[in-house]
Amino acid sequence: MSAGQSREVAVGGVRLHVEEHGSGTPVLLIHGWPDSGYLWRHQIPFLAGHGFRVIVPDMRGLGRSDRPPEVADYALAKVIGDVAAVLDAAGVEAAHVVGHDWGAAVAWFTAMFLPDRVMRLAVLSVGHPRAPRTMRQNEMAWYQLLFQFEGIAEATIQFNDWAWLREFSRGDGDLKRYIADLSRPGALTASLNWYRANLAPRMPGSPRQLPPVTMPVLGIWSTGDHYLDGERMEKSGACVDGPWRYEVIPGASHWIPLDAPDRLNELLLDWLR
Repeated sequence: MSAGQSREVAVGGVRLHVEEHGSGTPVLLIHGWPDSGYLWRHQIPFLAGHGFRVIVPDMRGLGRSDRPPEVADYALAKVIGDVAAVLDAAGVEAAHVVGHDWGAAVAWFTAMFLPDRVMRLAVLSVGHPRAPRTMRQNEMAWYQLLFQFEGIAEATIQFNDWAWLREFSRGDGDLKRYIADLSRPGALTASLNWYRANLAPRMPGSPRQLPPVTMPVLGIWSTGDHYLDGERMEKSGACVDGPWRYEVIPGASHWIPLDAPDRLNELLLDWLR
């Protein structure tokens, strides 16, 4: 990763670690679970070398950022506030936004509720929250129910030297780093609180109306994703009022930035330019 500068951004008592690299058009890279800004190590020098100012936070509860104690601290409404605070601290009015996994969910909601702050959007793996949820997606998301059981989930994931996480990840992603990060006091619970705050079981009913997504959106899915269904990402185009483009990366696991860095960089450069 190229040498950059780091800062601490305070939002409502929560301290966020943020790195910046390069100069030019701002682009915000938002990671998901259980990553940190380190996920983007192949994208940062590439984008910085092509005229972008790359802003990379560790999201609350993860990486080097604070781990607030309450489940409600991880609600997407608060995380959107983090995005605004990170941009404010950088002196940036609007940026391109790229998100993966939970970071993609944050990117979608930022685009809907803070549209003036987002120029172009690129979302990896996670489709629009209103896109039809397929039965295949329900089957793939079984682990999200486990994560709701406080204490039980933590014990299950850590048991026998993190055997569950090793099997669940199938060796993909930054497994050793995840185990080291999640082994810190309170870190595993903080990370699972993203699921508890935003995916708690709800009574069926029509989803509440969400504002439109008006800026151009690039949706990217990978055929080796064991957790998210590509059909849901593909159908997200119907939820976008602005220009929509859908790309599939064959063979890559859920962790597209690590498995297909060259293809992802090519797509991002083409899209964000």
